[in-house]
Amino acid sequence: MRKILVTGGCGYIGSHTIIDLIENGFEPISVDNLYNSSEDSMSKVEAITGKRIFNYAVDLCDAEATHDIFRENPDIIGVIHFAALKSVGESVHHPIRYFRNNLNSLLNVVDAMTLYDVKHLIFSSSCSVYGNSSDLPVTEETPHSEAESPYARTKQMGEMILRDFCRKHNDKNSILLRYFNPAGAHSSGIIGEAPTTVASNLVPVIVETAIGKRAEVVVFGDDYDTRDGSCVRDYIHIMDLANAHTKALHYLIAGRNRSNCEAFNLGIGEGITVLEAIRAFEKATGQFLNYRIGERRKGDIAAIYSNHDRATKLLGWNPSRGIEEIMQSAWEWEKVKSKMISSIAVH
Repeated sequence: MRKILVTGGCGYIGSHTIIDLIENGFEPISVDNLYNSSEDSMSKVEAITGKRIFNYAVDLCDAEATHDIFRENPDIIGVIHFAALKSVGESVHHPIRYFRNNLNSLLNVVDAMTLYDVKHLIFSSSCSVYGNSSDLPVTEETPHSEAESPYARTKQMGEMILRDFCRKHNDKNSILLRYFNPAGAHSSGIIGEAPTTVASNLVPVIVETAIGKRAEVVVFGDDYDTRDGSCVRDYIHIMDLANAHTKALHYLIAGRNRSNCEAFNLGIGEGITVLEAIRAFEKATGQFLNYRIGERRKGDIAAIYSNHDRATKLLGWNPSRGIEEIMQSAWEWEKVKSKMISSIAVH
């Protein structure tokens, strides 16, 4: 077996990636401090895969505790690093907290990799590293503009840290995966996005509104220079995104990488406006959605979507699910989740 440490493994992207890793012959272990997640996701992973995954409930900002995990698992061959605070709006209000958490945790992980001779790292980066780019779709060579939020700046800085780390350590390999907007749920309906804090991403806000947990969806601005005035984003199905991490690991393990620090865009490659996403949900599910136009939100950029040709060519990765399948799977998961919550409340 090939043991992979998945940081933030109990979270949304981490748990779905663990499923894909298991299905492709890897042996994942998780570390997650459970700030915005629950170890219940590991039970859902077990229900789908038949494998029980151990989670270290450790804060990676604690260097000693981080090193202990590597010391106890000398056969780790790679790390997929998801663990980070991720709310754009929250980062605007608490920038130092975001810098301290997101950068210190990464530094502790690469320190441990150096000490315990772990060679491969997949870094959870973001399309936000491009800033408010006028070049669309963005490619991996698109220049990075000024970050629009402290969250985005932590991703820019994280990439810089890893590039410098890999220049120093020729025997280490890093892949920077620049996500666009992960959404949707596993086809089983057993697992999906389930933050323990208030959801801020568009798709969970949409499904929570449709099921009655929220009164409305607020569209943050309709006066951007886009085709309908609302922000344009590139939504990628969570299982397509998860599979890219597995393919990136295969790429490094097989030694096919062209350098020891490479970046890849992960998106569908299409720009969808917020208003188009709302209409896609209504079409896919038959549910009417109550929404209103609000003011612009600080930290938001007008438009961004991807060119993912590099991931297709080098990783052999292609997204296979579109916006309506994303919305349908998210809706099915929301219905299952709401039934579980209702059942717990009754008992």
